[in-house]
Amino acid sequence: MTLIDLLFPKECLGCKRPGSYICSSCINKLSSIKLLCPECQKPAVDGITHIRCKKKLGMDALVNLWPYQGVIRQAVIKLKYKFVGEVAEELSELACKRIDSDLALFPKNATLIPVPLYWLRENFRGFNQSEKIGKILAKKMGWNFVPDLLVRRKLRQPQTQLTAEKRKENVKGVFSLNPNHQALQPKADRPLDETTNHILFDDVYTTGSTLKEATRVLKRNGAGQVWGLTIAK
Repeated sequence: MTLIDLLFPKECLGCKRPGSYICSSCINKLSSIKLLCPECQKPAVDGITHIRCKKKLGMDALVNLWPYQGVIRQAVIKLKYKFVGEVAEELSELACKRIDSDLALFPKNATLIPVPLYWLRENFRGFNQSEKIGKILAKKMGWNFVPDLLVRRKLRQPQTQLTAEKRKENVKGVFSLNPNHQALQPKADRPLDETTNHILFDDVYTTGSTLKEATRVLKRNGAGQVWGLTIAK
């Protein structure tokens, strides 16, 4: 036990039980979440996009691990707005167990790309929460981790303040590829490797506008499979 643990002991954000921010009892209280097709939002096996719903620049699958409620909601808020970085470690550990136990069809040889924040927001917070969780999760899952392939080039109004329709407009054109990234094939019209399974990772899914816009950028530049993955919906 560290000095920090002695001075500021961890307790579950849901029930106040000492020892961790997220206890197994509170996780087990969460209702199950149905995996849905990212296009039509109807039930889909393992969240894989229905054949009839497939789009050239659309996600190939979407996995939201938990409902955005209870201890998971409190943990995300603690990380994003209270800046408690240790919460990311517990969220990633739980996410890894959830993927390993229940989501056998998830790509094994994959590259995880966290959805980027605009640099001013990231500097204010001190970190990108999706990058912080994603880095640990990728290591545990044996995935490649590429945090700087996508760039958020425009500062826009926070999505939480907008309606579903305005969210779509708000994220149009905000993402681009980092032109200097080593993963890109130089001077190619479609610089990404189409054989790579890409996993776009974000903390919370609401309408899907952010993940869908980021997917369009990846696929326009040659990405083959693109899965969406979030902690909660």
